[in-house]
Amino acid sequence: MSVSNPSEGTIASGLSAMLREQMLLMAELHRRQRTNILAGYRPYAKQREFHAAGAAFRERLFMAGNQLGKTLAGAAEAAMHLTGRYPDWWQGRRFDRPIVMLAGSESYELTRDGVQRLLIGPPLNEEEWGTGFLPKAAIKATTRRAGASGALDSVTVRHVSGGASTLLFKAYEQGRAKWQANTVDYVCFDEEPPEDVYFEGITRTNATRGAIAVTFTPLRGLSAVVARYLMEKSPDRAVITMTIEDAKHYTPQERQRVIDSYPAHEREARTRGVPALGSGRIFPVTEESIRIDPFEIPKHWVQIGGLDFGWDHPFAAVGCAWDRDADVFHVTKIYREREATPIIHAAALKPWGAAMPWAWPHDGLQHDKGSGEQLAAQYRAQGAGPSTGARDLRRRHQRRGSGALRHAAADAERALEGVFHLHGMVRGVPPLSPQGRQDRQGTRRSDLRLTLRLDDEAPCETANGRNSMMAGSTISVWEKSGRREPNRTRLQTSA
Repeated sequence: MSVSNPSEGTIASGLSAMLREQMLLMAELHRRQRTNILAGYRPYAKQREFHAAGAAFRERLFMAGNQLGKTLAGAAEAAMHLTGRYPDWWQGRRFDRPIVMLAGSESYELTRDGVQRLLIGPPLNEEEWGTGFLPKAAIKATTRRAGASGALDSVTVRHVSGGASTLLFKAYEQGRAKWQANTVDYVCFDEEPPEDVYFEGITRTNATRGAIAVTFTPLRGLSAVVARYLMEKSPDRAVITMTIEDAKHYTPQERQRVIDSYPAHEREARTRGVPALGSGRIFPVTEESIRIDPFEIPKHWVQIGGLDFGWDHPFAAVGCAWDRDADVFHVTKIYREREATPIIHAAALKPWGAAMPWAWPHDGLQHDKGSGEQLAAQYRAQGAGPSTGARDLRRRHQRRGSGALRHAAADAERALEGVFHLHGMVRGVPPLSPQGRQDRQGTRRSDLRLTLRLDDEAPCETANGRNSMMAGSTISVWEKSGRREPNRTRLQTSA
């Protein structure tokens, strides 16, 4: 009969107690890590550049491809400002007091699933709140928003100074008026905001000299917000672009698979943060495929100008020329200016040629609230377009039994909104020689050429007399390289 050794039982009991204690310590360590992920945030080089820019620039745009970490970087910085907890490596702006912050996206659902999720934790699992970039211990109180399950309206956050910061969640779909909150210190736009909402955000921070942070993938092309950063230089603004090569969580093989998964015309935006074709540009072609060198416009080419009236939304104009022999339509000049009077615009457009006819949108029929004079009449009085409107051209041509120029005039209008790109315009390829055009006609390749879908050859009238546009035209675009010399670019199309 064996007799148990009391010392063995004591040792086993001691080991069990030590294991239990170790398990409890590990669980507590894991809990602290999960509820304070801000302490472990280590940004990539481009994310760190975005953060550091906050020390010198009031407005910052972090333009990056999809799934590269732009929203994550925006949420991490927002958490630092709300809590006052800055890491040792931090070189950006610091708030040494509690702040009021606005954060939002396109809708409440997207705000909830994007910036709220990264700041608070899983929206539909309240037990996990505190596992985002806002440490659980720093979340003092939350209020819910009705109408969107799991969406929050506000969060009260403990600041290291002893006070409390306030985070308010918003949505662009509310419209500009709903962003008219009290004066705030920081605005975080996750995804591209409408222009009026963006300017309302700036207004909310004017009194405090607060900061604006915008993070998105530029799928809308050269929109008003993107153009503000890329084309309107200011010591208050900075833009940082992050490409898929800057994201270290992808292997080279994974990067290539991601790149290949996107349509060719979206790859620049989705993998490199370059403004996309989308609604910002009209034709789904890559930038590299459509650039050519400039040349002098032959006198026998017919020309027309298109303009779009604007004030906050910039006034813009393009000059166009059509090579009927090669069936190529060119955009040869561009002009864009914000908050200037008709006298200023007219002075810039008159050198384009006194005989040039102009296509303009219907708002040219509106009357100025100050003078009571029609917009179009103000430009005519200065001796520079508009000589005819898109609606007038369409009506004239419809009397002839076809609507061919309707598309041409619409394209002129859309070019003002849609053809500009990261460097001002899209690019192109040189015109084909006569032999090349014959070869092209014998081997049509729809995968390389686009379609304008103009009506079949049909004449129409402009202010200069008769003109016509043929089905299957080619559009060329010139990019400004200086005050006088444009760089020519073109878009090819086929019937």
